[in-house]
Amino acid sequence: MNKTIAVILAGGRGDRLSILSEERAKPAVIFGGKYRIIDFTLSNCVHSGITRVALLTQYQPRSLNDHIGIGKSWDLDRMDGGVTLLQPYLGRQQGEWYKNTADAVYQNLHFVEESKAERVLILAGDHIYKMRYDDMVNYHVQKGAECTVGVVNVPLEEASRFGILALNENGAIVDFAEKPANPRSGTASMGIYLFNREMLIERLTEDAANPESSHDFGRDIIPSMIGRDKVFGYQFKDYWRDVGTVDAYWQANMELLADLPRLNLYDLENPVLTRNQNRPPVKSGPRAQVVRSLVSEGCIINGLVRNSVLSPGVYVEDGAVVEDSIVFDDCFVDSRAYVHRSILDKEVRVGREAQVGWGDNHVANRDEPTHLNTGITLVGKRAQVPPRIRVGRNCKLYPGVLEKDYAHDTIPSGSTLKRGGVLS
Repeated sequence: MNKTIAVILAGGRGDRLSILSEERAKPAVIFGGKYRIIDFTLSNCVHSGITRVALLTQYQPRSLNDHIGIGKSWDLDRMDGGVTLLQPYLGRQQGEWYKNTADAVYQNLHFVEESKAERVLILAGDHIYKMRYDDMVNYHVQKGAECTVGVVNVPLEEASRFGILALNENGAIVDFAEKPANPRSGTASMGIYLFNREMLIERLTEDAANPESSHDFGRDIIPSMIGRDKVFGYQFKDYWRDVGTVDAYWQANMELLADLPRLNLYDLENPVLTRNQNRPPVKSGPRAQVVRSLVSEGCIINGLVRNSVLSPGVYVEDGAVVEDSIVFDDCFVDSRAYVHRSILDKEVRVGREAQVGWGDNHVANRDEPTHLNTGITLVGKRAQVPPRIRVGRNCKLYPGVLEKDYAHDTIPSGSTLKRGGVLS
């Protein structure tokens, strides 16, 4: 594995995650209480013996950069490899924002060339899974492949969100279509591509010179290789989730609450590594109840938490109820408040007797009807919900909304509230 390097694409804006990615790149979004989405890919690299990693960032990189630092939490703060953070740059003669995934790697080909590695593993930084990449590398070598694509089976009704491919009896890819409107199967690309180094350089250089290309691995690079290069599919049969939508993100967090979840966070041999916040232990009061939930360090629970995922430092007051929800760091839920089927970003304050996720009206959000339509309400970072306010379903409260921004005691289902009291 010392002949393989990894390049992680971590610059995604994540529009389908709505305000959860308003101030951070999608890979920096919190998951499972104490983790960030990027932690899973980085941990996979380390456990697979890949110790030289480039992280390509672009959109809102500060949160991601702060989280990763010099890579110490993943044992990537080393002289003979480690993690390198690469962002778009403007030079005297070249440099611009990344046009797409292939262009992002092309603009950083110097990292690939200087590494002198035999193989380059291209990874997405916004998926949830645990995988040994060394098994995929062994398969690639055994097949004599020039490119190997990670493959997973997804439900047919979701297949149009992915690159869909067809394999022959030998495992070679014979057809590839990126996000087809009418997919023929659920055999999907994981967004993982293992290239022989020289082949990657050749195909990226060729693509960069093509004015008709969108410069994307799924739309351009892989389809152009079918039939002329040795391209194989490596089938991954364990847990894998693309959490690129609000509903998929919420569902993946809720799956962690099963008695025996398919994603095992308690495997001490292959732990998911993350930055330690050094918080105090969880504290529960005399009337606290915690039922089928993940509660992170530093939380203080005096009320009821049921079927929910709490990040570090969450405070749930006496008589408050948090149910079917995801609550990020340092949120405060005051006494007799009720939070149901909602996602609260960092440092949200829910006032006494307020209700977030209220009522039976599940009308889709008027601003984002395709992203917010399953009854989940989003509350942005540092937003305030005043006492006795009722916030409906599929609502969106923008980051930093203040008590003075509420002109009425009810935010109807499907509404969006912005700073300055703008309700739409």
